[in-house]
Amino acid sequence: MKRTVLTLACALLALVVWVAPALAADVGHGQQVFSANCVACHIGGGNVVNGAKTLKKADLDQYDMASVEAITRQVTNGKAAMPAFKGRLTDDDIADVAAYVLSQAEQGW
Repeated sequence: MKRTVLTLACALLALVVWVAPALAADVGHGQQVFSANCVACHIGGGNVVNGAKTLKKADLDQYDMASVEAITRQVTNGKAAMPAFKGRLTDDDIADVAAYVLSQAEQGW
């Protein structure tokens, strides 16, 4: 019985640790961050620098970018022509914009 309770407690803790940050994202704030920092290159979910790598769901899926974690990594560290926003945006700003991008991709921009 104690083992079952301990297992359930550990599972609950793991769920809180992994799910709570995703639930904490503020998509509305993410939209503001996107408008101020990203829209010049990614208007309407596009990509003016590399038209093959848009923020549309199919492209995010194709390039293994269809997760908040992957988008957060890209925004934080940059890649190729995309600049890194680490130090320019807060961790919360980056988390919110990642949630916004994924939300918009899932809705079809």
